Amino acid sequence: MRILIPDLGYPDADLEREVAGSDVTVDFYKWEPGIEAQITDESWRSCNALVLYEKIPVTSEIMTRLDNIKVVVRAGVGFDNVDIQGFGAMGIPVCNVPDYGTMDVAEHAIGLMLGLTRGITEHDARLSSDPIGEWMFHTPPIKRRILGLTFGVIGLGRIGTAAAMRAKGIGMNVLFYDPYLRPGIELGLGFNRAETLEELMANSDVISHHTPLTEETRGMINAESLSHVKKGAILINTGRGETVKLDAVYDALKSGQLDGAGLDVIEVEPPTMEEPLVKAWKNKEDWIYGRVTMTPHSAFHSPESIVTLRSKSVKTAVDFLRDGTLKNCINEQYLKR
Repeated sequence: MRILIPDLGYPDADLEREVAGSDVTVDFYKWEPGIEAQITDESWRSCNALVLYEKIPVTSEIMTRLDNIKVVVRAGVGFDNVDIQGFGAMGIPVCNVPDYGTMDVAEHAIGLMLGLTRGITEHDARLSSDPIGEWMFHTPPIKRRILGLTFGVIGLGRIGTAAAMRAKGIGMNVLFYDPYLRPGIELGLGFNRAETLEELMANSDVISHHTPLTEETRGMINAESLSHVKKGAILINTGRGETVKLDAVYDALKSGQLDGAGLDVIEVEPPTMEEPLVKAWKNKEDWIYGRVTMTPHSAFHSPESIVTLRSKSVKTAVDFLRDGTLKNCINEQYLKR
């Protein structure tokens, strides 16, 4: 059995080889820009399982070279770089690892919210520029007590639920929108349910976005949806960058419709300095200062989450190769086996 990891972001694959066992060969290429050109034809054609991260899009040309492929595992949650329908037509299951960083991302969403509502990031920025002169409290533009505010969740999956439970635990009310969840699930969680996205936007003080990227969710937070937002709300995105139109967020912040935004993911990563929101944030323009916090797609990351991700990704592949055990298959509806 042979596993190929074409875009490993770590110095070696010792952990993966330990998890796979001595009867499995693990080939890997350490990620760097242009690594696709270095991956040999033999590597593609000989692998029985493909374990990949988000760096390499699996093109139709690559798919035609996977002569011996049995299973594909996306090491992570999102799968927009994998043609799940195309692999389904080939009879190849595609799996992901949706639970490796649930707690980490949920805590990051809450952290972004608290950093803004308590003025933590602004106070830190002021103090770092002048520790003595700035040793005094200010009233940041969106500082507020969160007790009793409504935490709105778009997408009540694993991470959305974990974030909502943490918000509830610190005294917030929870409202969620997820048309794919069966009726009544809110009763067991003590949450309230919005029937439409517009209802959630209009009634949430903090809006935390947790949907996967699909054709349905791409750009779902846009000028139209933000026109329904409760004035003074805060938007948090730790999901997928392309679900939120950054120019619409810029306009909503500029107009005062949104008070703030905490963004771990954005449409183009790394950002372009021509993006108005990024440019204004970087330049610390007066109108935006203290109202936006950005982190570099790092919500998932902790030493523990990385070990879990690497281990579970390989184990998912090996379990299928050994005995057909299929975990977290994301293209079951397309499989023709």
